[in-house]
Parts: sequence; C-alpha cells; structure tokens
Amino acid sequence: MIKLTKQQIRRQDFVDNNIFELLQRFLPQSKTMKWDIEAIGAVRDAIREQIVNKQKVMSEERFYPYLKI
Repeated sequence: MIKLTKQQIRRQDFVDNNIFELLQRFLPQSKTMKWDIEAIGAVRDAIREQIVNKQKVMSEERFYPYLKI
C-alpha cells in the first residue's frame, strides 16, 4: 500500500493550517470559524493556480503532496 511520507503529511498540514490561519485573520476579532476543509481546499486551489500554474515557481506535488494512483 502506497502512503504519503511523514514529510509530505507535514507539508499538507503546513499548507492547510496556514490557509486556515489566513481565513481567520480576515474575520472580525470577535469572530472565529470552525475548521472547514472545503473552504480551505477552495483557497488552496486558488493559491495553487497562482504558484504552480501561473508563476510556475514549484510543482503541484511540491506545493501540496498527493498520491499518484
């Protein structure tokens, strides 16, 4: 069975956690949002579009590791 490495999982966590923190920063100080992987994924896709597809500064797999099935 193929699995992500610990380093790849750490990278995914890094990306998702930083996006969640970014979303939180846009909220009024008295508000918080629950962890929402759909919202995080939508922002991640937009960031990936810029970093990977338009700016071409890193590969998709390096930005957010995944398994090739």
